[in-house]
Amino acid sequence: MIIRTENISRQFRSGQEIVHALRNINIEIQSGALTILRGRSGSGKTTLINLMGALDQPSTGHIFFDGQDITRLSEAKKDQLRRNHMGFIFQSIALMPLMTAYENVEFGLRVAGYNPKDRKKRAEECLAMVGLQKRMNHRPQELSGGEQQRVAIARAVAHQPKVVFADEPTAELDTSMGLQVVKLLKDLVEEEGLTVVMTTHDPSMIDIADYVYTLDDGMVIDLAE
Repeated sequence: MIIRTENISRQFRSGQEIVHALRNINIEIQSGALTILRGRSGSGKTTLINLMGALDQPSTGHIFFDGQDITRLSEAKKDQLRRNHMGFIFQSIALMPLMTAYENVEFGLRVAGYNPKDRKKRAEECLAMVGLQKRMNHRPQELSGGEQQRVAIARAVAHQPKVVFADEPTAELDTSMGLQVVKLLKDLVEEEGLTVVMTTHDPSMIDIADYVYTLDDGMVIDLAE
């Protein structure tokens, strides 16, 4: 187990109203597995992934990452944790448009403080892992949506994080391409020992996961293995 949440809740204020985005969430994320958080829009899955990724702070409760209570960390320590031990893949892909695929991955390694001597080899290795060794000198606008998302995956895993968080990584892709991306993540879990936590509302992705938590109205209503 790499992550455990203990009675976490998240509330937001909207005008005079209090919105309960999450209520008393208790889940465990197993190492070396693909865990999917599923639920319709507004169910709380993105809020939950942001909390586990130390991008947000719960209103109540605790989150343990590799045995450490990250809710007690300073912002500087959280930033260090994200940079060294977490990878992120976003729905919007968020690649640097003026950089090639290779430069995007290599830049991610720089930010993570990866050994300068090994950056070139590791960037090329990760692009080969996602099947883009022949496209590494292309810029994002020269790549398809699926290829761009594969670059984003290569960038997220390059610094060898303990966990990769993927928030709706297939939302901008058609079903066929989306399944290819999720299968790629699953292959990385099986071949590289990666731990992936992914959100989706697409039921076609569910069979690929090792664990599935279903959220509804800010609560976990089901766990499937």
